Amino acid sequence: MKEKSSIGRLIIVTISLIFIIGCGRESENLQGKDREVSNFLTIATGPTSGLYYPIGSSFAKVLKKLGYRTSVQSTGGSVENINLILNKSADLAIAMSDSVDQSKNSNELRALTGLYPNYVQLVTIKKNKINKFEDLKGKRVGIGAFNSGVELNARMMYEAHGMSYKDSVVQYLNYGDAVEKMRDGLVDAIFVTSGIPNETIMELKKDADMVLVPITGKGMKNLMEKYPFFVEDIIPAEIYGTDKDIKTASVRNIMLVRKDLPEDVVYKITKGIFENIKSIKSSHIASQQNISLENSQKGVKIKFHPGAIKYYKEQGLMK
Repeated sequence: MKEKSSIGRLIIVTISLIFIIGCGRESENLQGKDREVSNFLTIATGPTSGLYYPIGSSFAKVLKKLGYRTSVQSTGGSVENINLILNKSADLAIAMSDSVDQSKNSNELRALTGLYPNYVQLVTIKKNKINKFEDLKGKRVGIGAFNSGVELNARMMYEAHGMSYKDSVVQYLNYGDAVEKMRDGLVDAIFVTSGIPNETIMELKKDADMVLVPITGKGMKNLMEKYPFFVEDIIPAEIYGTDKDIKTASVRNIMLVRKDLPEDVVYKITKGIFENIKSIKSSHIASQQNISLENSQKGVKIKFHPGAIKYYKEQGLMK
């Protein structure tokens, strides 16, 4: 009986040891997963037909070189991206500075770097006879994807011209869908707020008599008075082969970063981005002409992340 009892106790001890060892391994595996999650960064961009997506993808390539696993997320644009940052569903995100300024939680947002200017491009076809903003009255207008930076711009543009969406038949459309509908005669004008040149506008010009409607006069003055992040700008004639330079408004894009990311992580990201800036610049002509260490603070009105500040101080760009 003693022998059986000893064997029983041995079995219990052995099972207990196996259980303890197993729990230890499971704990190690969970810690490993936690480490992997901390090395995984999601970048929120925009529609694949715009510039945010390829530029965000170029950032992802650099982050991979730095040892991070990345995901590039196509989104509706600035407003959605801000919300993704705030609810921690994205780690980095591109947004227009006007959308950032208008966010009720702007004090919770942090900048990694300034990027490039977005130009308000009000696009139509010559036969639609839209020559000035006020001609949008009664017209079918694509105002951007719902809750996007483009749509926010469109709303402010209408307001600055003493109009509202009620003055037009508005449709929430991203760039690609809007251009297709214009080709099919289902939309008269579309808003495309992006860097230049925009590929969807270039595609439209191939088979349609494309026209860019200028933003000028009292409307422009009202816009800048109420929303000082807008500046007067021009779209040079050579960009789309127009007869002359087109006067319009522009607003800066910003690469946002989660406020709660560790300082050392954001420092490493910032340093890596500017040490591999050629990869970023190769993504688009807008990047090539505008994204640089010297322009990193241009047009940025919100606070920078401490990790970015540390790098900029090393480079003598901040005190």
